[in-house]
Amino acid sequence: MSARNPCAPAGISGYARTVQDSIISIDRLTVELGGNPVLRDMRLTVSQGEIVAVIGPNGCGKSTLLRCLAGLQPVTSGEVLVFGRPPADDTAFWRRVSLLGDDPAWYPGLTAREHLELMSTVHARPRMAVEAALEVFALVERADAPPLNLSTGQRQRLCLAAALLRPSSLLLLDEPERGLDVGFRARLAGLLHEYTAEGGTVVLATHDQDLASHARQVSPSGATAA
Repeated sequence: MSARNPCAPAGISGYARTVQDSIISIDRLTVELGGNPVLRDMRLTVSQGEIVAVIGPNGCGKSTLLRCLAGLQPVTSGEVLVFGRPPADDTAFWRRVSLLGDDPAWYPGLTAREHLELMSTVHARPRMAVEAALEVFALVERADAPPLNLSTGQRQRLCLAAALLRPSSLLLLDEPERGLDVGFRARLAGLLHEYTAEGGTVVLATHDQDLASHARQVSPSGATAA
């Protein structure tokens, strides 16, 4: 039996999944911004329990794809289904989907711990306790500092803690490695495997080849990153 190429472009038939079994189904997705095609005729299916890394150079459409999956980017043509329906900015969708995108709007006057406590209170069944999240994401010593007083790496770990604390079935991560040191990037891979072992599914856009090596790799442009 021949080995599968882990860096095959999205849409390769060897990676086809049936729509019925898919968490994500993308068919002939095209997105144009300012008249310029960012994504063109893209196909992708993602099954429950998978980690999929979207790779490629800057400008190839990685972040645009994640925004389409989150229902935050209008599509020019084609179809995007998440849990069997088009993604929508509504309560039912966000109960199942957790997104790490651009820097969040931090609440003035709240500490890192209080941000996580707020997240835990809003969601009835958080995946981990606040103190456990602070420990896992190496934030215990800075838990009582406002997020804007944290370093770039600490703020990124706080964002990841919030994304993984809340209950979800699908995790969308845009360059989660930003600001993280080598050691915590390796720890992040383990945390994502723990998430999928619990039945979750992960799609991340990344430039980190070590992180991508833990995932099925696809490229919006149909070419692997150098």
